[in-house]
Amino acid sequence: MCKKFENLSLTSFFIKKLEERGTKEPTDIQSKIMPVLSKGESVFFTSATGTGKTFAYLLPVLDKLLKANEEPQNLNSNTHGINARFVITSPTLELCTQIKGELDFLLKGTTLRSALVIGSVNPDHQIANLRKNKPDIIVGNPNRLLLLAKKKIVKLNPEYFILDEADRLVSDEMSDETNELCKIIRRESGNGLTIAACSATLNKKTRDKLSIACGIKNIKFIKSDDHEILRDKIEHWAIFSEKRRKDQTLRSLLSALKTGKKKKTKIKALIFTSRGDEAGLILSRLQYHHVSAAGLFGKVNKKPLSGQERREALDSFRQGGAEALVSTDLAARGLDISGITHVIAMDVPSDSEVYIHRSGRTGRAGKRGVMITIGDETQMRLLSSLEKKLKIKIYPKELHGGQVCAPLPVDEQI
Repeated sequence: MCKKFENLSLTSFFIKKLEERGTKEPTDIQSKIMPVLSKGESVFFTSATGTGKTFAYLLPVLDKLLKANEEPQNLNSNTHGINARFVITSPTLELCTQIKGELDFLLKGTTLRSALVIGSVNPDHQIANLRKNKPDIIVGNPNRLLLLAKKKIVKLNPEYFILDEADRLVSDEMSDETNELCKIIRRESGNGLTIAACSATLNKKTRDKLSIACGIKNIKFIKSDDHEILRDKIEHWAIFSEKRRKDQTLRSLLSALKTGKKKKTKIKALIFTSRGDEAGLILSRLQYHHVSAAGLFGKVNKKPLSGQERREALDSFRQGGAEALVSTDLAARGLDISGITHVIAMDVPSDSEVYIHRSGRTGRAGKRGVMITIGDETQMRLLSSLEKKLKIKIYPKELHGGQVCAPLPVDEQI
């Protein structure tokens, strides 16, 4: 593992940017991926959440674009369309917005320009902004990128194309759009295209789908050594609750976590459920009982949440206005929210990769976190199977007297 960014041929400009964040050494995945992308080689890669995957692909590509930016042949001067040299796609507006935020930070003080194109914004406003600013980098979800390409606003012929949270992008619900987007980019860019795809989980089946979509056989696959975070940085708990009592158990748990051994302990809890309709019910019941909570999911009472409502909920949680955020797996996919103390799952996924993505929202950037699952007897059996598959230790817990405790031995129970 390379211990210095200087050894990764990163310019002093970006090294100073990283120092502003207190980052002095590359993570394992950054030291492995940055040299590959610097050479213009395509790659699929995976590492645990919170290990710096976004910077692993942003830094080498932006570094190359910045070095070449003064060359006239690379300037974006087409007055009839936008030729972005770097295109990034991800499945949700929240993740696209997060990536754009990192771009804004890294590009401040440079001549490179970036744009965000997501489905929750009026396309006319986006088109006007694109024509005015002619960005070098575009980040957006597949359907909006396709819309802009079909309107001939954006010519999708980049030098670099990144698929972030790639396993979700080739899932059944998104594969058609992703495949169409990849086909257009491959056709327009030709042999000069560098492709990278990343996620915390990229199994063989997913990589095969991506290889077909990207049109690349035997693509290089790199896996980080950072996956031990799931075992070393995150403590896993299981709390039994009958289905009809889960909401009450959740409220009691949140209260106990805030009290603990010290009064008024601050918490930042991300609450997961797999179904959007249940997410709305959980949120409304928490708010009815005066729990400071916000929601990040698709619909409330069958009415879609607007992009603005979702951004406000996320901002409230980030800034501490809400101590709990209720979300579905898709809405929170890939989000980097600092300071999450607890992740609470209201159901048990059948897929171990979903459990990995959920738990990875905490225990980030060297900090420790707690993953808590609330489930009935059937779900506890499923959780036990996941425990064995993932080689983690899940500790049973109970709620007694406003505290989270280890269960009493059988001979001490009444």
